[in-house]
Amino acid sequence: QVQLAESGGGLVQAGESLRLSCAASGGIFSKYGMGWFRQAPGKERELLAAISWSGGSTYYADSVKGRFTISRDNARNTVYLQINSLKPEDTAVYYCAAGLDSTLGYTTYEYDYWGQGTQVTVSS
Repeated sequence: QVQLAESGGGLVQAGESLRLSCAASGGIFSKYGMGWFRQAPGKERELLAAISWSGGSTYYADSVKGRFTISRDNARNTVYLQINSLKPEDTAVYYCAAGLDSTLGYTTYEYDYWGQGTQVTVSS
């Protein structure tokens, strides 16, 4: 059983940057593929980025390519999401997720464990 805890969200102005962190405990972190999702009010949860167990493979949704960067530190059991040039439409709750399949997961169904989420609010 893996527990995930996101941090790093907050209220920021448009154009600023944030780095979200997701700390894992209770499992062998390096076995899991990891993903970052977000969900805005009234919208479905969407995949933003995914990373394989080693960090050697990554995936980005077209909507965030060039602004978001996913990375992981297996020694620290942590996955990160760097978000640059924030926009008001990035406002959402951001979730990290872990999948027992250690490769890239593209849908919510491919992830087995979820964090509670961290709120990101971007003001214009």
